Amino acid sequence: MKTYMATASSIERKWYVVDAADYTLGRLASQVAAILRGKNKPTFTPHMDCGDNVIVINASKIRVSGKKLDQKVYYNHSGYVGGMKETTLKEMLAKKPERVVELAVKGMLPKGPLGRKMYKKLHVYAGPDHEQAAQKPEVLKF
Repeated sequence: MKTYMATASSIERKWYVVDAADYTLGRLASQVAAILRGKNKPTFTPHMDCGDNVIVINASKIRVSGKKLDQKVYYNHSGYVGGMKETTLKEMLAKKPERVVELAVKGMLPKGPLGRKMYKKLHVYAGPDHEQAAQKPEVLKF
């Protein structure tokens, strides 16, 4: 018996749409990261990008537990001396709610070129509308 290894030509990609309304941020991000990676498929190969495309809608309606709205801080540095900026989760959800989901999923993907390739298959929208209707995505429930 030989171990199956997926090749680039044998990988079939699907499109999924996930409604993030009333989901907890970390739980949703871990499920989406697994689909982007391809861990839900029997043909999963660790060194290949065999995951599917995921569209996340209603990112502004995501939930968090505890005091994370005030205590979770995102850091950004401009590269200059004293260029550190801090943004709380509450501010980030008010300004760019899709960025919150993107950063959560990105942190759960592999680091390096393979992870960057997987991250490009993630599409996040703050509202209920998305631009990928032509791909006929399947609705995905967790």
